[in-house]
This record gives sequence, C-alpha cells and structure tokens, in this order.
Amino acid sequence: MPFATPVARKEITLIHAAHELRLHQQTALTPRLQQSVKLLQMSALEFNQEVRQALVENPFLEEDEEAAASAPQAPDGAGADAPVAQAAAATSSGALGDEHGPAAYSGDYPSARRANDGAPMDMGLWVGASVSLQERLDQELRTYRLSPRDRLLAQYIVQALDEDGYLRQPLLELAEPGVFGTPPDESEWRAALRLVQQLDAPGLAARDLQECLALQLQALDGQRPEVALARRIVDQHLDILARHDYEALQNALGCDESSLRQACDTVRSLDPRPGRRYDEAPPAYIVPDVIVRKESGQWRVYCNRGAVPQPRLHRVYADLFRTTRYRDRGPMAQELQEARWLVRNVEQRYSTIQRVAEAIVRLQHMFFEYGPVALRPLMLREVSAELDIHESTVSRATANKYMATPMGILEFKYFFSRELATDTGGSCSAGAVRALIAELIDNEDPRMPLSDVALASKLAADGIVVARRTVSKYRAQIKRPPADLRRQY
Repeated sequence: MPFATPVARKEITLIHAAHELRLHQQTALTPRLQQSVKLLQMSALEFNQEVRQALVENPFLEEDEEAAASAPQAPDGAGADAPVAQAAAATSSGALGDEHGPAAYSGDYPSARRANDGAPMDMGLWVGASVSLQERLDQELRTYRLSPRDRLLAQYIVQALDEDGYLRQPLLELAEPGVFGTPPDESEWRAALRLVQQLDAPGLAARDLQECLALQLQALDGQRPEVALARRIVDQHLDILARHDYEALQNALGCDESSLRQACDTVRSLDPRPGRRYDEAPPAYIVPDVIVRKESGQWRVYCNRGAVPQPRLHRVYADLFRTTRYRDRGPMAQELQEARWLVRNVEQRYSTIQRVAEAIVRLQHMFFEYGPVALRPLMLREVSAELDIHESTVSRATANKYMATPMGILEFKYFFSRELATDTGGSCSAGAVRALIAELIDNEDPRMPLSDVALASKLAADGIVVARRTVSKYRAQIKRPPADLRRQY
C-alpha cells in the first residue's frame, strides 16, 4: 500500500503480528490436542497399550503404582478377560441377570495362572485363538431354547456352510437318511434356516448372492429411502447393477440420480462373503472403562483406573534435565514436553469419560432401577447439551467404551436407543421394546407361541406401534427363535 499513512502502516503491522501469533499458538497446541482426541476415542485395551508404550519409550515418565493400587475395583463376578461376544450378547438381548455384577479388572490381558501340575500357564496364548464360523454360530445356537430336533436341524445347516458363509447344498440333502426318527419336511428345514440366518452377522446361510445381500439389507433401517431403493435393486435389478448400466437402472426404478447413487453405495457397502470375516482376527476382550455402583441409595460412577498403568512425570529426571545448560533444546526437551502432555491428556480422558458416564446414569436412572424395560430414548446431542460439550466429543467418549454394572458389562452405546412413537403421543426406546418382546415370549404358552404378527398386535394394544418386520428384527437381536421353533408339543 504505497499511500498508507504511518498510522495505517502501524495498524497493518500489528494485524500481521497478531495473525502470526495466532498461527504460532495454533501450531503449538495442535500436537497436544491431536493426542487428546486420539486417547479419548481409544478402547480401554488400546489405551492400555498406548500408555505402556509411552512408559517404555519416554524416560520422563514412570508408573504411579500407588495410584493404581488405590483405584476403585469392580465388584466380584467376572474378570478382565470377559470376551466381547459375551457382553455383546447381553447388550443386544437385554437379558442382564447377573446380580453380583462384574469383578475386579486387573488390566491388559488375562494374567498367568497355574495348571493342575503347578506349571505356569500363559493365558495370553488363549487370547490369540481364532474361532471358526461354525464354532461361533454353534456358540450362538446355545443361547437359544430349542427342542433337540430343532437344534439338530440348525446344526446341520451350520456345518454345511462354506468358507464364504453360503449354504450351497439343497436343504433336503443335508442330513443322511435315518438321522431323524421322522424325516423333516421342507417347512422344518426352512424354519431352521431362518433361525441360522438370524445368527451373528447378517447374510450368513444365504443360498446365493441375491439372498445374502437381501438379508443384510433387512437388518438395516428400512425407513431410510436409500435402503428401500437398495432392496428393490437387489430383489429385481441386480443384473443391471452388475453391468454398471446406471441409466437403465434409473429408468427401471423411476428415481432421480442422487437417490440412485445413494442406493448403489448402500448395496456396495454390503459384504458378499460374510463368512470370511471369521478368519481375519481373534476375539477381543473387554476391560470396562467405568464401574457403576449403588451406594447409600445413589448410583455412583468410578473410572476403572486399576485396569491401566497410571503415568506420572519422573521428577528426578525432570529436575536433572532442568539444571542442564541446554535444557530448552534438542529431542530431550521434546520428550519432556510430550511426557507432560500425556499425563494431562490421560487425566482429561478419565475426566471426560466419567462425566459422560455420569450423564448417562442420570438420564437413564430408571434403567438402573428397573432394568431394560425402563430404557428411555437417548441421543448423543442430549448428553452433549447436558454437559455443554461438543457432540463429537460425546461420540468419541462413548465409542468402544464399556460400563461394569450390577446387571452386567454394557457398552456405552447400549444406552443410546432410538425413539419409537406410541399411539398416545408419547415415545419409548427401541431397547425397551426389545425387553417387552422378550417378556411376552417368556410368558407365552409354549404350546401356542406368539408369532411376530401376534407380538406386534400385543405391543399395539399397549400403545406401541411397531411393524412386523421390526418385531422380527428385535426378536432376533434378543436371541429368540421364530414361533414355529418355540412350539412345544
């Protein structure tokens, strides 16, 4: 600006200086903020590994053993090596009957035990053991109350699945003649097939690709327009999609280009070989992040600090470094700064998770008093507003986090259930509906079990309007077989 006055030039200089200062401050804070976000979204096991690695690599960090020893412990009943599958089953079913609650959680993975001969036995070897598709589905079948005949029919189907998770053999050819006293007819096989198709990952036990994709779409929210359109593509026009003839596909569906793109993306997101995922990774193990107890009539939340080593600044090394001549230079200064960041961010992680857990307990107070039927609808934004923090922070603080309660180990996400309308103008949660369905099935006449249509009618009589398809999905989630497999003669 050649015609700027001295005053104007001074103001411009100050503006540029302030701008550079803001940029400098932002750059200085970025590593710490990045670490804070990274730690918050980790699971307890990942967090444990991250802290242990920092303790090994950074000389300015040491473990605060006294803090770990004085950390609150979970009540007796279950160890730190509880498989994720067990907690997931309890979470999805709502059948949380362990009144004694989970037990003390010692930390990373199961500690060494001794075999019968007294020799040390490393339980960590068990952690890496993989579970085959058939083993996993057989474990799922054990959670269903079935007659010996129905269980055997389902087991034959499970054992016939190939490595992709498909059933390639005709149903009537699965069992050798004479295995069953009375040979099962096709309706019995189909009922057993529907049960197996509800086990674990959607898409298993399909006879072809079309059925595999259709099963996965049935597990999605059918109210979403792209899901409904994706079902039409899979049911009627899968060959056109395979040819990538999008113009013909759009004409056949009678939709706009944006809707078609979303529907096609939904189809592409499905897994055409759902059985392969069982060869990818060993089962994980749960370490709860918080412990919930009822003390003096009040529900209280404690962070499970005993599960993770507690880092603190190594004062001796830090003081020695501060007395050196070049204390503000070099990689050692950076390591000291990173040690301070880690200690502060670890505390920030505990604080945020505890605040979010306390908000969940307050907002879901009736659940902790009366169980799953009292689970209310809850959204992330409600906790965000309660704590005056950003919704993304709540999302990170609830992702892959678990809560040890007197009713079992529950994932934080379990408490966030979508809202379902009632005919009285009120609302209830999807979790409460699942619990009601379980209660109706448990109290039914075993000689005349309730069909999904009958269950939907009974819910409607109580003012809860739910589609039959939704009832079927919820029934599968709580591990209850179809009515024809529940019937006892």
